Amino acid sequence: MIRLNQLELFRFRNYSRLKLDVSKNRLLVIGQNGVGKSNLLEAVELLGSLRSHRTNQDQDLINWDSQKALLRAHANDGDNLELELRRRGGRQARKNDKVLSRQLDIIGPLRCVSFSALDLHLVRGEPALRRHWLDRLVQQLEPVYSELISRYNKLLRQRSQIWKTLRIQNSNDYSALLDAFDIQMALVSTRIHRRRSRAIKRIIPLAAKWQDCLSVGKEKLQLLYIPGSRLDGAEAEEPWRLSIQDQLLSQRSDEERLGTCRIGPHRDEVQFLLNDVEARRFGSAGQQRTLVLSLKLAELELVGELYGESPLLLLDDVLAELDPSRQLLLLEAVGENYQCLVSATHLDSFEGDWQLNSQIVQAESLRSER
Repeated sequence: MIRLNQLELFRFRNYSRLKLDVSKNRLLVIGQNGVGKSNLLEAVELLGSLRSHRTNQDQDLINWDSQKALLRAHANDGDNLELELRRRGGRQARKNDKVLSRQLDIIGPLRCVSFSALDLHLVRGEPALRRHWLDRLVQQLEPVYSELISRYNKLLRQRSQIWKTLRIQNSNDYSALLDAFDIQMALVSTRIHRRRSRAIKRIIPLAAKWQDCLSVGKEKLQLLYIPGSRLDGAEAEEPWRLSIQDQLLSQRSDEERLGTCRIGPHRDEVQFLLNDVEARRFGSAGQQRTLVLSLKLAELELVGELYGESPLLLLDDVLAELDPSRQLLLLEAVGENYQCLVSATHLDSFEGDWQLNSQIVQAESLRSER
C-alpha cells in the first residue's frame, strides 16, 4: 500500500508554510470552504502525478507574493520527493535530494487517484472533461503519455499560429510547411489514439462490474471511445498514421476557412451508455453520479492491479455532493485497502469506524502554519 507519511508546503496556494505528519491510513481534513482543504490534497496530487485537476497553470499554484513554491513529501518506502514550481523557468523535481533530468521520474512513490466534486460533472459536461479524465487514466497506465499530449498540444498551437501568420501576410505559400506538420501530427495523433483506446478497453470490465454492484444489478454500463480521427484498418501505427495524414490534408480548405483543425485527438469523445441508452442525455442525476463512482473505483482497482500496490485515494469535497446511500457505498468500497485523504466540511458523513480510525485535522488549525 502506498502511504504518505509527511507533507510540507512552502508558498503553495494560500499556505506560506505547512508541515503535516500523517499517522494513519485515513486522514480527514475538516473545515469550511475557502480555508485550504482542497489545496492540501492538490499538493499531494501534484507530487503523485505532476498534474492538478484544478488548473493547468503553475502560476495559479504559487503564493501571490512569491516567485516559487516548494512541495515536499516523505513516502512509506523511504523516498523523499520535492517539486519546485517557478513563475519563470518551469519546474524542478527532486527525489532523495537528487535533481531529476526527467520530471516523470518522480511518479511512483506517491501514485494516486483523485476524485473531486468536479468529476461529478464528467458525464453531463463538455467533451473536454471526458478527454481530461481519459488523459489522467492513460497517464496512470503509461506516465510517458503526458509527453505525447504536451507535444501534440504544442503542434496544434503552432499550426494555428501558421494560419494566423498566413492571413496577416496574405500568403498562399503554405503547403510545404503544413505537409511537415501533418507528418508530425499524424504520428503523435496515432500514438495518442492507440493509448486512449487501450485504456478504455482495460477499464470497461472493471467499471461495468462496479456499476452492476452499485446499482444492485439494475444497470449495465458500456463505454465507447469515439476518436476525432477516422481510424482505418486494424489497430496498428502505420495504417492509422497514413489515414490521419490523408485526413489532415483533405480538411485544409475547411481549416483555412474556419481557423481550426478538425482532425485529431483534441476532438475525441467518450460516450457512456446505461442499459444501451446514452447516460449524458437520458440518465438521471443519481445514475450519472453512480456512473462516475464506478469509473473512479475502477481506476483505483486498475492502477492497483497494474503496479501491484494500492495507490493513494484523494477525495476532495466529493462526499457533500453525494446522497447518504452513495456516500456509504463509496466509503465501504474503499475500506482498509487504501490510504485515503479526504476533505469535507463536516464529520457527519463519516460513521463510527471512519471517525474512530482516522486522523482528523481541523482546517482552521492549519491557519497558524500559513
